Amino acid sequence: MLGNVRLKTKPVVLITGGAQRVGLHCARRLVEDGFHVIVTCRWLRPDWQDEGIEAMLADFSSVQGITQFIETLAEKTIHLRAIVHNASLWLEDEGLTAGGFQSMYMVHMQAPYMINMASTKWFGQGGADIIHITDHDALGGSPDHVAYLSTKAGLENMTRSFAARLAPEIKVNSIAPALIMFNEGDSQAFKQQILSRSGFGVEPGPEVVYQAIRYLMDNPYVTGTCLDLNGGGMLKFA
Repeated sequence: MLGNVRLKTKPVVLITGGAQRVGLHCARRLVEDGFHVIVTCRWLRPDWQDEGIEAMLADFSSVQGITQFIETLAEKTIHLRAIVHNASLWLEDEGLTAGGFQSMYMVHMQAPYMINMASTKWFGQGGADIIHITDHDALGGSPDHVAYLSTKAGLENMTRSFAARLAPEIKVNSIAPALIMFNEGDSQAFKQQILSRSGFGVEPGPEVVYQAIRYLMDNPYVTGTCLDLNGGGMLKFA
């Protein structure tokens, strides 16, 4: 862990679920840009501290876990610049239990709600942002991922409610990504199917999410807005 002296001299960005993939990439890029970054994770990796990333263990699948995280963060002497709610849990509808659905609700909705409600006293002067990472398909729906997308849609809806509640002191926006990165083991046929839905037909990589985060942080006149990061969505070009 890094000491309070460093925390006081750099603006702090909290990224939930920043242990891997898109979240970790954004954390590293924010460190490069001069921010002190706190990521939440369920396991620790020693080299994060060397990279200037502070990791906090957190389990957002229960009220107890969320409450414990909030209490631990409240004990720190920090002035937040932004919160990026990136923590996510993907469970298929097939075989989904009531407990599994509840866990997705806790991670995607309950944790952001509780953290946002507690966060107003953590932000410093000179800009404040809360960014919800939702999902492009949550803006519409899908018969294949009902539970996952319904909880992401709830987070999307909270964006506008919190924007109204916290304005003008804190801007609240969402980013709704479509394809960003394939997973290891994805078949070539699956990749082609997904890429065919995009106007660009490419796997963009996590940098586009970081660029979206910085746009929302740097623009002082955007709140209550969804940045639909969909690569052209279902566009079909002639």
